[in-house]
Amino acid sequence: MNYAGIKYTDIANGLGCRTVLFVSGCRNHCKDCFQPHTWDFNYGEAFDEKVQQDILDSLKPDYVQGLTLLGGEPFEPENQVELVKFVRKVKEQYPKKDIWAFTGYIYDVDLVEGGRKYCEATDELLSMLDVLVDGPFIAEQKDLTLKFRGSRNQRVMDMKETLKTGKVVLFMD
Repeated sequence: MNYAGIKYTDIANGLGCRTVLFVSGCRNHCKDCFQPHTWDFNYGEAFDEKVQQDILDSLKPDYVQGLTLLGGEPFEPENQVELVKFVRKVKEQYPKKDIWAFTGYIYDVDLVEGGRKYCEATDELLSMLDVLVDGPFIAEQKDLTLKFRGSRNQRVMDMKETLKTGKVVLFMD
């Protein structure tokens, strides 16, 4: 897996101060995407052990609330397989840090068993998330007043409650 970038001490992509990993590769190709260069799976650099350790080190300070996974698309199957291994490390070292992920796919359509982006890593990756922002960016529904999303169709979901109840539970409207 490649990554397009890393932001340390980011405050725009989740609650609190966070480390944000932008993975490479996306097949959604949303109209007016703000990062179309990340669609290419070969864009950026290799997500190697050194990069992973740098991210783990960045999470150590108490003022860092957690990790956010962005893209590209974290839920392309080949990215899920790599991210689940990394997120396990994050949870082992920092069990109290929260993990957010953004996806252009729809949780209860694409990321459930039988969904088009469901793979052997999906359930475990979802189980380690605290918040999932789902849904494609739709330019015609763009709304700059929304927190943590770009268009009105996207949802900010509480994944712990969603998985516990079996129904989509919103983290915030």
